[in-house]
Amino acid sequence: MELFNTINDFVNDLVWGPPMLILIVGTGIFLTIRTNFMSITKFGYSMKNTFLKMFSKEQSGEGEVTAFQAVSTALAGTIGTGNIAGVATAIAIGGPGAIFWMWLAAIFGMTTKFTEVVLSIQYREKTPDNHYVGGPMYYIENGIGWKWLAVLFAAFGALASFGIGNMVQSNSVSDALNTTFNVPPLATGIILAILSGLVIVGGIKRIGAFTEKLVPFMAAIYIVGGLIIIILNIGQVPAAIGEIFSSAFTGSAATGGFAGSTITLAMRYGVARGVFTNEAGLGSAPIAHAAATTDHPVRQGLWGIFEVFADTLVICTISGLLIVMSGLWDTGLEGAALTAAAFDHSLPGGKYIVSISIVLFAFSTIIGWQYYGERCIEYLFGPKSRLPYRIVFIPMIIVGAIGGLRPIWDLADTLNGLMAIPNLIALLILSPVVVRLTKEFFSKKSKSDQ
Repeated sequence: MELFNTINDFVNDLVWGPPMLILIVGTGIFLTIRTNFMSITKFGYSMKNTFLKMFSKEQSGEGEVTAFQAVSTALAGTIGTGNIAGVATAIAIGGPGAIFWMWLAAIFGMTTKFTEVVLSIQYREKTPDNHYVGGPMYYIENGIGWKWLAVLFAAFGALASFGIGNMVQSNSVSDALNTTFNVPPLATGIILAILSGLVIVGGIKRIGAFTEKLVPFMAAIYIVGGLIIIILNIGQVPAAIGEIFSSAFTGSAATGGFAGSTITLAMRYGVARGVFTNEAGLGSAPIAHAAATTDHPVRQGLWGIFEVFADTLVICTISGLLIVMSGLWDTGLEGAALTAAAFDHSLPGGKYIVSISIVLFAFSTIIGWQYYGERCIEYLFGPKSRLPYRIVFIPMIIVGAIGGLRPIWDLADTLNGLMAIPNLIALLILSPVVVRLTKEFFSKKSKSDQ
């Protein structure tokens, strides 16, 4: 284990060093500029046509599931333990300033996710058995013609599904339930594996039907619970926000169990955990969006903007604010235990909100990421590889539940970085396609409004 940690730390430092941070944030900035800041100037329009139409049954175009079922599957993958345990880990290592860099990455990440979704619809394929498949491997191969890069992404995506979408999730659940209710990690792993298997066996249609009911419910529990605590302690909010901004540019002093954070650490863990939570740039969510019923790539792309906003600028902000407000971020706690302690500090019994939420978040993420991994494996080895993948994936849930926290998070970060590189390259090369489709969509919209 010591040798594994040493090797992984070395690779992780390379993957998440300054070049990767520049590539991820830089790609978001570049795409935001290329689309004339569409994700910001058209933000109201995006929310009107996504959030306010969340449960609308009206739809046109081709696809396998509804637009909301597709985004629910994607949100199931993005709204996970990263929103609870990931934010806490970022603050524990990088200090409160990590939240600022998480916000910054998310603002530009909205355009990155929009671009990914647009391309996934534009270059998706329909299989002989009437399934719609897409994602980075397809827009890399069909849009650029670089089969080797598409294969590379699919390989990294399949491997990442065992980290970010599997072991990290079950590990955080077992940690939370063990801390709060003294539930043995092995028992947690077994139950999660059984429940996940029951949903996974039904494919995208069952996953979509399940997640469209689960995602709004689980998000509401956490958001409402967190907002109640923030409102009850509203007087502490200005100081917490001030701490976040000041730490982002000055670092955090070493106090208590906290080792002290530099600006570099705040930036690194803020961006890394931000990408972990909203997955903008990873290329995972567009795999789910590719199955959506829609009449234009940009219309589905608007859901990408909503995803990042809801995931990072709403849910992660609630976690981050409560942790900073509690003053417990420098006590040596990390992961879900820190977030639970922060909730409980501000509202007795608040830890139960975290425990319930983390179970639901992680369960949904495991389901969503299994679909991503299965699509990657299927791209590499064909339809017959689905069953062997499931047979391996489900038991790994149990392995994650009994594993150590820090090594699993670090491995997940490494795999995320490797997965993002081929995707970001494709986004930059195919950006003219997205610009053309965006202009086309809003030009038609303007004419229809006249």
